[in-house]
Amino acid sequence: MRIQTERLELIPLTPHQLKLWIEDVSALEKELNCSYKAEPMEGFFLDIVKGQLEVTEKDRGNYLWHSFWFLIRKSDRVVVGSSDFKDAPNKNNEVEIGYGLGKEFEHNGYMTEAVKAMCDWALKQSTVSSIIAETDLDGFASQKVLKRCGFKKCKKEKTLWWRL
Repeated sequence: MRIQTERLELIPLTPHQLKLWIEDVSALEKELNCSYKAEPMEGFFLDIVKGQLEVTEKDRGNYLWHSFWFLIRKSDRVVVGSSDFKDAPNKNNEVEIGYGLGKEFEHNGYMTEAVKAMCDWALKQSTVSSIIAETDLDGFASQKVLKRCGFKKCKKEKTLWWRL
């Protein structure tokens, strides 16, 4: 399963590949024929990925909804970022999307391209009728991505919630 966009190939990591991403990125680069230059695997982000690995290993049949997807630039096979659905669709047929980009790849439209493609794919699944996302109140770049992809603000708390 892969999603192709104009400039990117979106590849969902299998549970095995997710584990490699945490433990041996060079082995993963070799397996996927890519070069990882996205967000550093450290701190809070590393903890999130480890948590998703646990969930993915417990629910392998739904790994597309739990794992991260690499955003690989077609021109040079560089991983510019990653995205994920944070869990399988809930009882309201809603799924949450998250994403991140390596600093050097910001402001090139990659994330808008990837989020739009992932949302298009998700909304074609029979178990999904809407997609939600959360941004920080001052996360203006992320908010612009969501607006460009057709999301609308639906709730403001300590963060902003968006719905497509």
